Amino acid sequence: MHRSGAFVADHVEPITGAQRQPNGVDLTVEAVFEQVTPGRLGREGKTVGERAEIEPAGGGESGDNGEARVYRLQPGGYVVRYGETVAIPEGHVGFIYPRSSLLRNSCMLDTAVWDAGYEGKGEGLLEVYHEIEIEPGARIAQFVLAEADHDGTYDGTYQGENQ
Repeated sequence: MHRSGAFVADHVEPITGAQRQPNGVDLTVEAVFEQVTPGRLGREGKTVGERAEIEPAGGGESGDNGEARVYRLQPGGYVVRYGETVAIPEGHVGFIYPRSSLLRNSCMLDTAVWDAGYEGKGEGLLEVYHEIEIEPGARIAQFVLAEADHDGTYDGTYQGENQ
């Protein structure tokens, strides 16, 4: 069973009232990266390729000429870091889904299962199929929690990431 947005909100910080939804919590964009070197997945380990952070266009908080700062993304794949820290409680599993406005703009957000015990500022793969502008802090995903049986809790490489 999926938990209520109120329950999920107790496991995400920081959040605003606008981020809390009936069935989850919206996550925002903290940073966008392009991968610049190859990664490797092997039987005995992994290497994540190096990344270059993309700077939003515009200057200052409101940008040049009164324009908001935005990531101007061309079609391709990008890694997005969320702006919130999540903590998956015991007895639960976390899922992240793209917000419908992202999908309606020809973009997709891919993520993996978030195991019980994970804590950190996670990342997702943003697939852009038509150029788009995204403001830093924009809500792009919804995080939900479901009750789940599990053996042990997460204690992997990404524990505490990006905090």
